[in-house]
Amino acid sequence: MTIVNETYDVIIVGGGGAGQRAALETASSGANVALISKVFPTRSHTVSAQGGINAALGNIDKGDSWECHMFDTIRGSDYLGDQDSIEYMCSQASRTVIELEHMGMPFSRNEDGTIYQRAFGGQTLDFGKGGQAHRTCPAADRTGHAMLHTLFQQNVKAKTRFFHEWFAIDLLKSGPQKVSGILAMCLETGELRVFHAKAVVLATGGAGRIYASTTNAYSCTGDGLGMVYRAGFPLQDMEMWQFHPTGVAGVGCLITEGARGEGGILRNSEGERYMERYAPIQKDLACRDVVSRSSALEMKAGRGCGPRGDYMHLDLTHLPQETLQERLPGISDLARTFANVDVSKEPIPVVPTCHYMMGGIPTNKYGQVLTQDKLGKDTFVEGLYAAGECACVSVHGANRLGANSLLEIVVFGRAVGHHINDHIGDIAHEKNAEFDASLEKALGRVGFWRQGGGGESIDEVIQDMKKIMQEDFGVFRDGKNMQEGLAKLDVVRRRLAHASISDKSLAFNTRLVSAFELENMMAVAYTTAMAALARKESRGAHSRVDFPDRDDKNWHKHSLAFEGDRASTRAVNMQPNHVDPFPLQEREH
Repeated sequence: MTIVNETYDVIIVGGGGAGQRAALETASSGANVALISKVFPTRSHTVSAQGGINAALGNIDKGDSWECHMFDTIRGSDYLGDQDSIEYMCSQASRTVIELEHMGMPFSRNEDGTIYQRAFGGQTLDFGKGGQAHRTCPAADRTGHAMLHTLFQQNVKAKTRFFHEWFAIDLLKSGPQKVSGILAMCLETGELRVFHAKAVVLATGGAGRIYASTTNAYSCTGDGLGMVYRAGFPLQDMEMWQFHPTGVAGVGCLITEGARGEGGILRNSEGERYMERYAPIQKDLACRDVVSRSSALEMKAGRGCGPRGDYMHLDLTHLPQETLQERLPGISDLARTFANVDVSKEPIPVVPTCHYMMGGIPTNKYGQVLTQDKLGKDTFVEGLYAAGECACVSVHGANRLGANSLLEIVVFGRAVGHHINDHIGDIAHEKNAEFDASLEKALGRVGFWRQGGGGESIDEVIQDMKKIMQEDFGVFRDGKNMQEGLAKLDVVRRRLAHASISDKSLAFNTRLVSAFELENMMAVAYTTAMAALARKESRGAHSRVDFPDRDDKNWHKHSLAFEGDRASTRAVNMQPNHVDPFPLQEREH
């Protein structure tokens, strides 16, 4: 097959909020921008975000401030977040929300016309001393949907070139630490195309499909992480996975934290509001890692709901009908469709479910991808950026606060665009022998799946991987189980070399796409298992029964995982640029 070459200033991989915000910033400045997405952009996973976007507007709480938001984010991260990046995100939050409002995003409103703000977990006033903050700006309970469509309309206006239903296969390098393009495949025809670029932005979202039970869409397979890992660059804090306390039992669909922000209550089989025992201050609006562990402990103690005691109840029956209709219409529909529940009359069955990846591709606050030299010093990968859930800035550290994810994608998508605009004039397109070698390597992967045959089905490999991750690397972890899980995962990983797909066609070969996605998921799963076993402490979402305490002396640092099972660490940045640092302290709930 003849391979077509195309040249752009900027290639963006991923059509969600981060990718579209970066595309809008660069395209609006006159750059020649192409956005590549394996789904139509408005079907990207950002569309499923429900509860809202955080910003200290002060529309409900007049004394709120971005500094308080910064403190909550740092504390919520269990002090693994980088304070310079958190400072940047929180200080830009109000400007970012108002910018979206001016683009036409239909936020929910107060009676005076200002943006409505609801309560969300881990959000406080006066640096934890002033009670619950109302900081989350929603568009009912379909905030991601409203945001994604708003950004898409703006990108159409800015004349961003969309390649939808194209799959990015691999990064193409023109030097040991320089990226100059990607190889991608058209899903409709099977055509392969080389996209040359001065800058490549990865905005491919999360990878929750490595778990058997997840709120993530089927498209969340860690594609950007797999590309970075195969290119020889590291992944950071991969042990940090958030389990959302309210996924619909047996289904996984998300019930937004906004349901509890509007007054919903978690109850056990005895009807008890059990979060009062585990988090007496914040109760149902404690951080997600705390609530998920509390629910798991209740089920373990025999107070789970249902015939098998394997879920909890989220009770909304006491909320006014007006609140359900105006603030939680999507949740009411989801509960009716997937749980056969009328939320005004009966509780929703919910269970902790894999939801969000705090780790990812390490970057600075401008989205520049970081790696390490042979001496362990941080260096940049020239021409490569990352933003959104696939990136690890790190603003979430060991635990993300609800509604900081939509904030992150637009703040850092915009920051990436700004940095590219400022520096793209200094970068030249480059094609050399190393570029050709990386292209040949990528084409070899394509040939393996297209021409191979006779091995076991990839379906068996996928299911075995998910089972191991669910059983051995879930809400609670211990060394013995993880050691066994890592060994089992290594065996499954090696089976990939002999797996095959039966479909050899070119047009809409979904089996070929699944094979590429499996390779990406396997990289994510294995680095998760390695990092989880190595971190001998409990911090945020990483909860080890054999090391129950946080160990700041030995483990207040980021973990790095390289291809070839090589591990390293990076220091946590505790120095903001404009305010005093927030020192380590114990979290209160």
